[in-house]
Amino acid sequence: MNKKVVIVGAGESGTGAALLAKVKGYDVFVSDQGLIKDKYKTELLTAKIAFEEGAHTSEKILAADLIIKSPGIPDKADLIKQAKAKGIEVIDELEFAFRYLTGKVIAITGTNGKTTTTLLTFHLMKTAGFKVALAGNVGESLARKVAAGAHDWYVIEISSFQLDGTKSFRPEIGILTNITPDHLDRYEYKMENYINSKFQLVRNMTENNFFIYYADDAVTSQQLQQRTIAPVKIPVSLTDNSGSIHYDGEKMIWTFGETTFAVRQSETTLKGPHNLINTMMSVAAVYLAGGSIQSIKEGLGTFTNAPHRLESVGMIKGVEFVNDSKATNVDSVVYALGSYAQPLIWIAGGIDKGNDYNIIKAEVAKKVKTLICLGKDNTKLKEFFKNVVSEIHEVQTTKDLVRVALKAAHEGDVVLLSPACASFDLFKNYEDRGNQFRAAVLELKREVES
Repeated sequence: MNKKVVIVGAGESGTGAALLAKVKGYDVFVSDQGLIKDKYKTELLTAKIAFEEGAHTSEKILAADLIIKSPGIPDKADLIKQAKAKGIEVIDELEFAFRYLTGKVIAITGTNGKTTTTLLTFHLMKTAGFKVALAGNVGESLARKVAAGAHDWYVIEISSFQLDGTKSFRPEIGILTNITPDHLDRYEYKMENYINSKFQLVRNMTENNFFIYYADDAVTSQQLQQRTIAPVKIPVSLTDNSGSIHYDGEKMIWTFGETTFAVRQSETTLKGPHNLINTMMSVAAVYLAGGSIQSIKEGLGTFTNAPHRLESVGMIKGVEFVNDSKATNVDSVVYALGSYAQPLIWIAGGIDKGNDYNIIKAEVAKKVKTLICLGKDNTKLKEFFKNVVSEIHEVQTTKDLVRVALKAAHEGDVVLLSPACASFDLFKNYEDRGNQFRAAVLELKREVES
């Protein structure tokens, strides 16, 4: 009799795990408390995988030999506590996929910058000629990739939620971009719990592996003084010129043994100080994986970043409109503000996640001429910045937003959507917010130029 696996949650992660479990010969059952999206339901039906939606049947779930849960389901959920009390092993899709993976892993986590770093690393690996797959929190689940066929390398973006469900997961190369407060509601509002989650990245790594980290990040550097880390530590810095990987004010420099090479940011497709960090980390990983310097430099010049991350969406009357809708916390906005020398019309607002706007107060005072609040309740934003920014507006739609922004701007200014907040008050998600902003800009551009 085949071992019974129950997948709890039928999104990309759960469906990928179900497909892999089916390929590996398990008796698979999928349960989702909500409605399963049509595309995933079709895949389950095609693969002849039994499932339920709209409810969890505890009798079926607790009859499992192994439960694979969605990363969004916390350990404190009643069903998960019941399973563990019965002695049923509970893991996440990432751990399940890793157990069947034959290649090597470059894993990227952190509060900010991990998507860009992941996409750039994947692009550079492809340019270098590796047989490589992109997986995790960006694109398709790791389990889906493993089910589809073998690769030599897997570049994976990993959230803290995904790391929480791992046991044996061990990357060849681990990257930690930074650690700042985020998702604390999941971690009992204790920063140390969130930090511990991130450091699960290196838990199983050995002295034969590499750990790339941002040395200027206060939390990371403090933790490295307190923790014993087995892998070879590769620090990246914007301020310490004595390090093997650093920015000297003009160019990024990498030194590995007797080999040294340098690249100016103008030779890459990314802008802003945060992308210096992302680039230095990605390049280090690809070089350590065996990529040539020539292929790395070529890849840096051809990379296209994902949407909603400092994405230039249009120029109207000499005013650039930038979509940074992915910036859902203050730390992300720090990077965005630092990427522009021009005067800014800054668009912020949405659902505040406990933001401390003091972090960006000085930069806003220096660069922002107009603040436009996009959200249902903008009280906190307006109150904090009323004596910092000379002009504050409030809108509820992207159509109104772009018109108010253009009216407030002069030629050479930048209109920056970098909200510092979640999007769920007015939009489905940050992608929906960014897509609506982009569409509104292009519509206005057609009106103005027709």
